[in-house]
Amino acid sequence: MINMLFKLFSIFLVIPIIELYLLIKIGGVIGALNTVLIILITASMGAYLAKNQGFRVFREIQEAMSRGYMPGNELLHGLFVLIGSFALLTPGFLSDIIGFSMLIPQVREIYVRVAKEVIRKRIQNGQWQMRMYTNFR
Repeated sequence: MINMLFKLFSIFLVIPIIELYLLIKIGGVIGALNTVLIILITASMGAYLAKNQGFRVFREIQEAMSRGYMPGNELLHGLFVLIGSFALLTPGFLSDIIGFSMLIPQVREIYVRVAKEVIRKRIQNGQWQMRMYTNFR
């Protein structure tokens, strides 16, 4: 529990410090107005990409379900589209890079593979358990 709290604290402390540092350094090189313009442009491009990729993933989930498959991969893709969208709405260069990478389908596939491997290892180690609740007999 304390380990998880420390990780969350580190993420919410370290990432904003890195973002501020990059904004100040890049702003000093290209100017404050250009830095703000870049942030606004990436946010609007990110919103457009997030909308397109979100609808694409939603269609893939619907197609998998209509074929009778559990849309596991598709749900993971949807999760990363959502995370990428939030990252793009957060002002900063590091979060923009991460956000854009999650909205590119070929790169997002790498995130999905890593997530599936983490899930697989946690299930095998007994850290996570899976149960299926159904009325089917």
